Amino acid sequence: MSDFTSIVSTNAVRGAYRSAQTLNGERPPLAEGQAAKPDSFSSFVQTAATDAVGTVREADAAMKAGVTGEMDTQAVVEATLALESTVKVAVSVRDKVVEAYQQVMQMPI
Repeated sequence: MSDFTSIVSTNAVRGAYRSAQTLNGERPPLAEGQAAKPDSFSSFVQTAATDAVGTVREADAAMKAGVTGEMDTQAVVEATLALESTVKVAVSVRDKVVEAYQQVMQMPI
């Protein structure tokens, strides 16, 4: 596999990491009668990232509660399965984005 340092700069990765740290996993409240519909691709991606972060944090909290005995095993397993599903989707989306980027880079100018 090729070296990815030529694709993504270290500063870009650090910036993305800092941006991810500011996500809190909560959606802003919707006005009455307003549907939760993203109006652009960037808002769709932001909503998906926020949902993923929320799922990860919920699963982490469920695992901690399960270890301390505050939550039953079934709820911990359900949270873990939701986390696994979220990670699989995120990895597959990342793979598709990298594949699309590589195809664009191979296009003749």
